[in-house]
Amino acid sequence: MAWVTVRRAEDGKKRYQGRYRDASGAKRTVGTFSTDKAAMQAAVRAEIALAEGTWIDPRAGRITFKEYAQNVWLPSRHLEVTTYAAYASNLRIHFVPFFGDYPMARIMPALVQEWVNQAAKPTTIADKRRKGLSARSIVKYHVMLHSIFARAVADRIIPFNPCAATDLPKVITTRTRTLTPDEYTRLLAQIPPRFTVMVMTAIETGLRWGELVALRPRHVDTEARTVTVQDTIVEVSTKDSPTGRRMIVKPYPKDDEPRTVAVSQDLIDALLARIDDLGLGPADLLFPSRETEGGQPLSRGTFNTRYWRPAVQRSGIDFPVRMHDLRHAHASWLLAGGADLLSVMERMGHAQIQTTQKYLHTLGDADQRALAAFHATRSRASR
Repeated sequence: MAWVTVRRAEDGKKRYQGRYRDASGAKRTVGTFSTDKAAMQAAVRAEIALAEGTWIDPRAGRITFKEYAQNVWLPSRHLEVTTYAAYASNLRIHFVPFFGDYPMARIMPALVQEWVNQAAKPTTIADKRRKGLSARSIVKYHVMLHSIFARAVADRIIPFNPCAATDLPKVITTRTRTLTPDEYTRLLAQIPPRFTVMVMTAIETGLRWGELVALRPRHVDTEARTVTVQDTIVEVSTKDSPTGRRMIVKPYPKDDEPRTVAVSQDLIDALLARIDDLGLGPADLLFPSRETEGGQPLSRGTFNTRYWRPAVQRSGIDFPVRMHDLRHAHASWLLAGGADLLSVMERMGHAQIQTTQKYLHTLGDADQRALAAFHATRSRASR
């Protein structure tokens, strides 16, 4: 039952405090008012909110964003190692520096909008100029921020989600250029010999980086001429790794069965020659960081900086090409050659066929080939 207590201020005038008990039975106040009626009404509203389950403990919102996000929200999530590391990194780099010291209850929609607006602008950090985030990145990070506040609402920390009405930048989809077979041949010629077979494997299998560097001789079936994806190696910052390790080997994929892809006899021969030359055992890594180390995983960053980008530059290709673009080229070439979507989806390890469909028109001559197919069909009908 709500009640009112009377207090006398320094000026001698009476002041009224609305009081009630929370779910634990502790006495609470809703503030001080100039009239008995206003104090009682406020206390009754608090009791009604408590009965309806919409009551928010005012003290709960005093926890800072940093404390809540790092100590409550993140540990409560059931995440893959890479996802956990990505979230920890996003908190450390993008969110804590801006929201960290704010009490959760004081973060309003205007403050979230300010973060969005500032994120798109270039900033100076440690005397180094950093480009603003792209619209796509801002939208992606905003999804994570929205999730943090949504959990805080569920935890009765705050009454509403301040991300609910954010004005986000428009994401403009740009058509990406796909590596052609001729460009790939030029690029392969510039790859250092110790990585040639790895790049050949990447273009012929379409494996992701983590799948590629986790391959071992036991994954290669010389009779069936297949390569099986059973593991992946994830590389994360030690600052954000839940295990404190930089390279983590784990079964892949977590929720799906391992996949097997057919390869050519030429690739099988190249893989066998590498296994023989290095004296690799069944459990050794096919593509370690150093061929004399006996199984240390190859770092994506090291490979890109020291070997891949210089090779792209030497090849004369006039647009940025990532190692991951070999995977895109693999899917595009398959579809351009007449492979059906379902087969390509299974080969790529895509969870949804919509992901595979985006490769249908990535090659520059896709529209011309479609037109040629149209005229070929029409000519047959005329005859």
